[in-house]
Amino acid sequence: MRLFPRLLAAGLLLTGLTEIALAQEPAAQDAPAATNASANANEKLASVPFAGGTFTITEGNGDEPPERMALNYEGKEIAHDYFISFNRVTKIGDIDVALFNLENGGAGCRPRVLIFWKKEGSATLQSERSEEDDCGQLWMAVADDVIYFMPDVLPGGDSKSVVQWTPLGGLATAGRLSFAPDPNTGWDDIDLSGGWGIVHAFTNEAVYKTAEKMLGGRLFNVAESLLISEDVRKTRSGVFYGSGNKPHNSSLGRAFMAVDAKDRKLYFYLESDGSEPQAWPALKDWPKEIKDELDLPL
Repeated sequence: MRLFPRLLAAGLLLTGLTEIALAQEPAAQDAPAATNASANANEKLASVPFAGGTFTITEGNGDEPPERMALNYEGKEIAHDYFISFNRVTKIGDIDVALFNLENGGAGCRPRVLIFWKKEGSATLQSERSEEDDCGQLWMAVADDVIYFMPDVLPGGDSKSVVQWTPLGGLATAGRLSFAPDPNTGWDDIDLSGGWGIVHAFTNEAVYKTAEKMLGGRLFNVAESLLISEDVRKTRSGVFYGSGNKPHNSSLGRAFMAVDAKDRKLYFYLESDGSEPQAWPALKDWPKEIKDELDLPL
């Protein structure tokens, strides 16, 4: 399954941000060697030296999924979650910073980042969490003197805050992101063959404007329900299509989208929160080859 990737810079409206281009997501660093997760509860799964002490990741002692793994510093538990992994040790300004990923096991949820550092001249370990919700939805990007946490922004949705973190300022709002399609892109510019989910079609201005007219206030619901999806497929006549569902709990919303670039038409189907399914246009007006790919029930 594919989670909708961060939108291209051309698809974002940035307000109040400076030097955001520095905040590119670097290649993931290798975590320390870990033992099999089925090891006994006292066995160390990872060991990370940091600031005169050592982090260890161990199996947790609880029976509930959020207690499956534990993060410890100098033998004292400081966090637990379904899955914990080492991200990296980096420098933000002149301060060493350790980053760990916390995951709750929800489908399509990204890791929440736990930040550790020691203030200059202090022996006390400081910590801060990138976000507190049930399903991590922020992309982390590390620059020389700041860490950015950037949200997904979706068609029809509200603008969202970009959060920055520094050792001195902690977490603070750096600006706002709003969705905007790539300007001056039309039906002839559609190309969904690069491993994108079908929701990426909304970055095309012609698709976006057509969808906005068709779906009205349901545009956000449809886009959100396409976030976790397989790669885009094609019908025999060349119509792009794909289905998906919402992050965290796939039963909360499922959707289907087809893009007929040749005839300049879109097709949508949405199941949401147990309510009656909806289709745009009505299913009776769908071409047979597209209706066949819908494969009800989703």
